Amino acid sequence: MPAKHIALVGSTGTGKTQLAVRLARKMADVELISVDAMAVYVGFDIGAAKPAGEDRTGCAWHLLDLVSPEAEFSVAEFQKAFREVMKDIEARGKRAVLVGGTGLYHRAAIDNLQLPPRYPETAGELEGIWSRPGGPDELYALLLRLDGEAAAKILPNNKRRILRALEVILGSGRPFSSFGPGLGAYEKNNDIELFGLYAERDELYKKLEQRLDAQLEAGFVKEAEGLHKKTSLSKTAKQAIGYKELFEYLDGAVGLDAAKERIMSRTRIYAKRQESWFRRDPRVRWLAGSEDENFQTVYTYMESYEKARR
Repeated sequence: MPAKHIALVGSTGTGKTQLAVRLARKMADVELISVDAMAVYVGFDIGAAKPAGEDRTGCAWHLLDLVSPEAEFSVAEFQKAFREVMKDIEARGKRAVLVGGTGLYHRAAIDNLQLPPRYPETAGELEGIWSRPGGPDELYALLLRLDGEAAAKILPNNKRRILRALEVILGSGRPFSSFGPGLGAYEKNNDIELFGLYAERDELYKKLEQRLDAQLEAGFVKEAEGLHKKTSLSKTAKQAIGYKELFEYLDGAVGLDAAKERIMSRTRIYAKRQESWFRRDPRVRWLAGSEDENFQTVYTYMESYEKARR
């Protein structure tokens, strides 16, 4: 039996939004759910490639513009919002197309991850220990002692994962490994089929450069300037690709051409990371055809659900 819902995944710039919009316009029962960590922020529009204009017209979009850019927004908060939206969509007899490139958000939605809470004070203390001489070795030894199963899956120099595991262990009093199988387990979700969009590296980079040129022409700098005046932007918002570099330009630290080069460098790295993330998921059905071919493949699949249900 084909899945009722689908997810469109892959690197930024591969055409996920365009394909999703075509599906929503072709199929009256389809609604779109954004799975993008930056699209949740109000005002992060041009630089975040948020659906706008014709891409919003005639389509039901969810999980866009959820919070102010001054607020931090966690994966757990996204997961909760996603569950509420999916419950509403299904209650109205509709079908969902998840679209976006934030891999962890997709996993939180599709795999129902158990997400440990945050403990900011503990995290701050651990950061301090890590930064002092011998700190990394000390903390990895502590992780080995408290949760050997988690430590066995984390390299001794992986600061982010070591600190996060210890934050959860010390904050919750539970082993980090007790919060489910984690990201290494890919369980079949019979309700959501995953389709991955792919483009050859050179072709993708050319598209990304063209997109950045179009964003700058559409007023990306002005948008960044308006956001830059907010002195209390969240940590996530401050580091967003494109915005961080334009903030540096607005501060006079770099010229616009240099900022543009930095944006493209980070975007290329991000695109490669996205592809690597989704390539690890054995459930993804990869599409490498033309825009029309990919649309027809996904549309035919969604049609097959309707036929099977009859």
